[in-house]
Amino acid sequence: MIIDVHTHINNYHEDRVVSLEECLNKLTDTMVENNVDYSLVLSSYKVNEHRPSTKQVVEAISGRDNLGVVAGISYLNYNHRDLKEISEYLESGLIKGLKFYPGYEPFYPNDIRLKVVYDMAVEYDVPVMFHSGDTYAPTGKVKFSHPLHIDDLAVDYPDLKIVICHVGNPWIKDCMEVVYKNKNVHADISGLVLGDFSDKFERYMKTEIEEMITYAGDPKYLLYGTDWPISNMKSYLKFMDQLELPDEKKELILWKNAAELFKIDVSKFKK
Repeated sequence: MIIDVHTHINNYHEDRVVSLEECLNKLTDTMVENNVDYSLVLSSYKVNEHRPSTKQVVEAISGRDNLGVVAGISYLNYNHRDLKEISEYLESGLIKGLKFYPGYEPFYPNDIRLKVVYDMAVEYDVPVMFHSGDTYAPTGKVKFSHPLHIDDLAVDYPDLKIVICHVGNPWIKDCMEVVYKNKNVHADISGLVLGDFSDKFERYMKTEIEEMITYAGDPKYLLYGTDWPISNMKSYLKFMDQLELPDEKKELILWKNAAELFKIDVSKFKK
């Protein structure tokens, strides 16, 4: 079984607008091609013709049992209406988690302004995901997206379930320490490449991830995610296959950790 905890349906090639339905169909077709059973779709911190709102995504995936939604939260632009909408989605189980974008927006994860959102996440027992490491856009400010800043949040909110996206790349060793030290912190391996892994980079990243597991122990904290469509699903699965880990540890990463953390009912996907 495979669960991809990190996909998007944003249109990153912004010379033309692609319909939401078309993006979802492309995602589910790609999942079928790669035997991926379930994916989480992360909405953006901004909404425009190329980036659908959480509301649009929630409505669009209705009836697609192999997809779930993680709601993107904007630090700069959220208001009481957004909080009300998010709380209603959490109450009705229509979203599986929340996603924040430090680096793309100028804030540190432990900013007091976000306390009300973190309290909601604790109340409804859903994970909060953070962009971490390098930014896809050169206008991002990476001082805000360093994984060490997650440590403050993890200590101050011990009941908050946290996911460091992209294993904080290129600061993977710092991410390694944060997940080792804080039992409420996970990391996903998404977005390590644009498109396909090259052989050389695949070898480099294989060593980094294996070292992380050696240091931080049994990978109960590690989640499989791709960042599709930025990263290629087939290339990512090949990368997972290259990791020198016993099958039971690969299973933790590929789906078991995600099913537990995001409360995904996998009984309907069991092969």
